[in-house]
Formats: sequence, structure tokens, C-alpha cells
Amino acid sequence: MAVTNDVFDAQEYLARGGFGKTILQTKKNEAIFCQGETGDTVYYLQKGKVRLSVVSPTGKEATIAILGAGHFLGEECITSEQPMRTSSSKALTDCTLLRIRRQEMIRVLLEEPAMSRLFTRYLISRNTRMQADLVDQLFNSSEKRLARTLLLLSQTGKDGESLAALPKISQETLADMVGTTRSRVSFFMNRFRKMGFIEYSGLNRIHVNSSLLSLVPLQ
Repeated sequence: MAVTNDVFDAQEYLARGGFGKTILQTKKNEAIFCQGETGDTVYYLQKGKVRLSVVSPTGKEATIAILGAGHFLGEECITSEQPMRTSSSKALTDCTLLRIRRQEMIRVLLEEPAMSRLFTRYLISRNTRMQADLVDQLFNSSEKRLARTLLLLSQTGKDGESLAALPKISQETLADMVGTTRSRVSFFMNRFRKMGFIEYSGLNRIHVNSSLLSLVPLQ
């Protein structure tokens, strides 16, 4: 009798719906989940950009991350039996996400080493990014923090790459992420444009040039 030896493919798993997981399409500005809700699903962002934000007890809202394809959202729900969302998420663009039920996510992490390795690498990478964000906030000027934020949003890589368009994002949101004022963001954006680091196209879309890496290289 022939024996079937199916090899688990983590990327294929994250690309398709199935038992305990469904493909979700969201429109621009649509909420995915809200702070304070009970969390029973993990999301994997297949396409698009998502904004994560938190609201303080006094009602002040702050953007904590802009996530792109390949990122997980709401993964903290797998660490508690009665998890609460610690942030809110909203689609910055039309998005495609894989919605994975909490128990299914726990199952696949326990039973499939390939998925466990992928998820562990992701968490380590995200933790490294958070540490870099903290160092950036503590030691870099607001100009360099803005440059780093633009590069991360555009996912620009090596010198010589073509321009990458950012999702439509307000200067207020950029100021919130950088930790400065809107007027300072406007001043630096004009400077970056004059130096050829960024360009504007129709509908006020921002394109980031990889030459911006000369100001603040990404590790």
C-alpha cells in the first residue's frame, strides 16, 4: 500500500482558507478589530496595509505600527484563555487577510514544526523591530525618525530600487508615529522633496526613493 507523505507548507497554509480559517476582504478605513474586544482570532495580512493604534484612558489615540503583507495581527490572543484586544486595527488600503481561529492557530503551532518556526522567526523579528523603534525614539532626531518611518512604510530596500508608493496617510498620523508636531513633519517632508528623497504624484501620493537610506540606513 502506498504511503502518502504530505509535507506541511507554512506559506501555503497561510495563503488559503480551510478548517478554522477564512479569507477576509476589507475595504480602506474599515475596522478589523477594536481595543477592548475579546480576541478569539489571529489575522495574517496577505495584501494591503493596516494601522494599529491604542487609546489612552484619557482618550488620546496613538499609532503604534503600520503593518504590511506578511505580518500577523492580534496574535496576543493565543496567550490567554480570555484575551482582550490591546489595540485597534484599521485598513489603510483595501486588504486581504487570513482570519485564523484561536484554537486552530494553537493547534497548527503545536503540531507543525514548520509553522512554529515561521511564527517564532516572525515574533523575534517583530521584537527586534520594537527595540529598534525604541532606540530610534530615544536617540534620533525627529527628522531621522520621520525618514525611518517613511522607509519602513514604503518597505524600500536597496539603493537603486524603483520608487515605492506609500498608502495614503496624513501628516497628523505621521507626526503621531514619529512623536513630533504636524508642522515639523510638513517642514521635513518639504526638505526631503527638495533633496530628491521623496516625490509626490497624483492624489497627493508619496513615493519614497531608496536614496533616503543615506540619511538613516535600515538594519
